[in-house]
Amino acid sequence: MDGRPRAVEVAPLQSDGSLYGFLLIGRWPQDTVEWAKFLVLAVQMAAVPGLLPVSTVFRVREELPEDPQAGAVGLVVAEGSLLGDNPLKPGLFAAAQPPGLLVLHPPSSTLASVPEYETASGCVFLPGLPHLGLEHRAAWVEADVDGTVTQLVSRTGINPQSYADTAALAMLLAA
Repeated sequence: MDGRPRAVEVAPLQSDGSLYGFLLIGRWPQDTVEWAKFLVLAVQMAAVPGLLPVSTVFRVREELPEDPQAGAVGLVVAEGSLLGDNPLKPGLFAAAQPPGLLVLHPPSSTLASVPEYETASGCVFLPGLPHLGLEHRAAWVEADVDGTVTQLVSRTGINPQSYADTAALAMLLAA
C-alpha cells in the first residue's frame, strides 16, 4: 500500500427509473476536493436522459439502509425539489442538520457554460459553524453524461448567500 487512504466508492441508487441517491462505500470524503470528486460522478448521473427529471435536493445521511453492501458508510438521498408543486420548505433540516446537502440540475435546468455540450450541474454545500471557526465549504460541477467536466470549482470559507445554489441549500438549513 502506498500510504494513500482507501478510495471513496460510489454506487448510484434508482427508484422507479429516477435517481434516488448514492451509497458511499469505503469511507466518507475527507475534504472539499473529495466531495467535488463525488459531485462530478453525481452530476454525470444527473446528465443521463430521464434519470433526474427536475432539479433535486439530496441530503447526506450517516444512516445505512437495511442489509447494506459490505463497506457501506452512508447515503446521499433525494429529499425533493426546490421548485414546483411540492417544494421543500425553508428550515426543513434545521432541527437535525445534515453534514451536507447537494442540489443536482438536469440538462434541461442547466445553462451550459460551454454551449457545445449538453451538461447537468450541481452543488454540494458543507455547512460549517463560523462562530466556532469552522468555515462553510462548497463545490460546483458542470458535466455531461460522457464524463466531460466543463466546470469545477471547490471553495472553503464561502458566504452561502453569494451563490444561488448555496443560498437555496442554506435556506433549507436555517431555523
